[in-house]
Amino acid sequence: MDAFNMIVQTLDSTIRLSVPLLLACLAGLYSERAGVFDIGLEGKMLVGAFAGAAAASVFHSALLGLGMAIIMSVAFALVHGFASITHRGNQIVSGVAINFVAAGSTIILGQAWFQQGGRTPALQPGERFEAITWPGAEAIRGVPIIGPIYAELLSGHSILVYLAFVMVPFTWWVLFRTRFGLRLRAVGENPAAVDTAGISVAWLRYRALICTGVLTGIAGAYLSMVQNGGFVKDMTAGKGYIALAALIFAKWKPVNAMFACLLFGFLDALSIRLQGTPLPIVGKVSVQLMQALPYVLTVILLAGFIGKAIPPRAGGVPYVKER
Repeated sequence: MDAFNMIVQTLDSTIRLSVPLLLACLAGLYSERAGVFDIGLEGKMLVGAFAGAAAASVFHSALLGLGMAIIMSVAFALVHGFASITHRGNQIVSGVAINFVAAGSTIILGQAWFQQGGRTPALQPGERFEAITWPGAEAIRGVPIIGPIYAELLSGHSILVYLAFVMVPFTWWVLFRTRFGLRLRAVGENPAAVDTAGISVAWLRYRALICTGVLTGIAGAYLSMVQNGGFVKDMTAGKGYIALAALIFAKWKPVNAMFACLLFGFLDALSIRLQGTPLPIVGKVSVQLMQALPYVLTVILLAGFIGKAIPPRAGGVPYVKER
């Protein structure tokens, strides 16, 4: 039974750790399906995390914090759109610039406003999203197998966790069952054909980036208002890049993206649980090696060792209207 409880606890950690990756991965799915390569996911998540924690701390409201996180992430997404869509700039350079600006500005503003070395004050109850306990969870906690699964694995997460997994079927429905999704996928494959049909390529791509900003804002808010209880310097720790790798691994499909992010979350949870634990044959593995597991998998995926991923044909290419 102890082994079963350990498995449940590891899976519970997997879900919690995969949520920001999943939200960022779905965010990148919208922009890249529209033909806008977005390496700035990391920066938009970081801005959302800082804005959410700062607003929640000042206004003592988790909802206001979430709203501010979304607003600031959308603003940075629109800046990326202004550079890469309106002015047809290099999308990689624009995304990297957003990451640099986000990393520097969050520290400077955090120090200027709160004088805590770039951190925000620790969030109090009401300023962060608390865990939701499902009905009867405590009553059946002691029941073998069913109890731990219901009480720990399904119950006890914040509303943002459930929202992240609801966004998977919702994103699939938007992309493959709505007119907006059809046009979005078309503009990522053949923007000239979309333009010929009288549909604005730029406006479609801007709307895709707004969707990206909303989801990265929620991802950032989750990091600072659920997982950590406040903002700290560089708290995204490369999660935007891992989400981008998961998106490539998932071949730009929502359901595949969920499983890819769960895989990364599982590796992260496993590395935390096995730190300093002796393993059969191998023995005691260093903490640094276990922490590197998710990033090693990222390198393997991006190197193309696990299948070939073909991106949208117009991805990363600014659209120039033919005269």
